[in-house]
Amino acid sequence: MIPAPMHLAAFTSAQWLLCAAAALCIGMAKTGFGGISAVALVLMALVMPARESTGVLLTILIVGDIYAVCAFHRHANWRVVLRLLPAAFLGIFAGWILMPLVPDGAFRPLLGGVTLALIGLLFIQRALPRLATAVSARPAFGWIAGWTGGVTTMIANAAGPIMAIYLLACRLPKMEFVGTGAWFFFVVNLIKVPFSASLGLITRDSLLLTLALAPLVAAGAFLGKWLLLRINQSLFETLLLAFTLLAAVRLLLG
Repeated sequence: MIPAPMHLAAFTSAQWLLCAAAALCIGMAKTGFGGISAVALVLMALVMPARESTGVLLTILIVGDIYAVCAFHRHANWRVVLRLLPAAFLGIFAGWILMPLVPDGAFRPLLGGVTLALIGLLFIQRALPRLATAVSARPAFGWIAGWTGGVTTMIANAAGPIMAIYLLACRLPKMEFVGTGAWFFFVVNLIKVPFSASLGLITRDSLLLTLALAPLVAAGAFLGKWLLLRINQSLFETLLLAFTLLAAVRLLLG
């Protein structure tokens, strides 16, 4: 299904404010607070049809990815990135096939349920750290997370909570967490571009909107980095889990 054209000239002040808030959230998400990306998803869905918003969000996310990679490239755990990418690519391909067929109303509650299940796994990880660490190190766990993340990011740009839970289960230090996520999403979002373009989700107006919002993405990224450097590991994980839980409940409610 090809979305209706988006006309920036028809945007109201309220729509521009919602877009600006979404851009700030994306910038913060790219510097470690991944769960807040679901807030951006919801805000953009209030401005335009949810399916059309995915194309706009994708190009805005790439702007944030560029900043995150430049800022945290030295902290990436490439073993984790490479463990996830093959399955993520297969998930993107599956999402590309499913996207024209799956209604938003059916997909979002499913995504929320999957994310809540992963949060449950995180609590198991904290209660039984040795068992969970052993499970997270298994290739099958990475394939499940990568494929699920690929599908959800293609359909709704909503893999942030899933990847947050997986990387937390891997027990990565906060800087390594951010660097690993930065490279993973940068590669994945670039892979998604031709698939989204083929569905008519990336247009001239969506690119112009991305250009207009790019400074706010940078502002959000600077704010996120400032906070990241000033909170300890335990508080970081608690905030991330809280953002992810709220996002999962919001998605579950549809």
